[in-house]
Amino acid sequence: MSDGLSEDGSDINQDDSQEDVMTPAELIAKLEEAWLNEKFSPELLENKSEVVECVMEQLTHMEANLQRVQKGDAKASIHRMEIDRIRFVLSSYLRSRLQKIEKFFPHILEREKSRGATDPSLLSPEEFAFAKEYYANMETHLKAVALKHMPSNLQTVDMLEAVTKPCLDSYVFLRVKERQENILVEPETDDQREYVVDLEEGSQHLMRYRTIAPLVSSGAVQLI
Repeated sequence: MSDGLSEDGSDINQDDSQEDVMTPAELIAKLEEAWLNEKFSPELLENKSEVVECVMEQLTHMEANLQRVQKGDAKASIHRMEIDRIRFVLSSYLRSRLQKIEKFFPHILEREKSRGATDPSLLSPEEFAFAKEYYANMETHLKAVALKHMPSNLQTVDMLEAVTKPCLDSYVFLRVKERQENILVEPETDDQREYVVDLEEGSQHLMRYRTIAPLVSSGAVQLI
């Protein structure tokens, strides 16, 4: 990915309607944002496969550039450290997603099944294939190890009931990127009035995840 250039090397400013191209620094910032959100969110978030693919391409270019640096050049060790750092963030991001898929697989597949045609997919094609295979393997394992030894009326299991759901009422730390007004923190009950707050840009808060989940998806807040 070239800074300010399209894939064919032409200047993106030649056509205002041409899709913007992120600089390498902006791309890595996008990856780090997705990584932190995924790491601290209790549920699986929308996949960022385009960012992942672009970062992998960028790493390939960086590795190629590193090969052209003369041995003994101090720049080589700095570039190598940056490549290793980016690889760590990318691996940690993908690992966090796989761990959530393994933990909440029936609920994730159910959400994918029930989402609208225009709704963004939670899973990349590779993650979807992994989740389906994991589901099938878990069913096979349960039948072989336990269910076949039980009475016939107990030889089935509802995975949606058996596997825990993500706890959306857990609390998360967040930083506000865009000012938000009238955020409902607590609904009105018999014991209290509704609690509404304004979130100022740059402020940090500890809030229930369910309250700010739509703001995480829109990019208005960043989990930290």
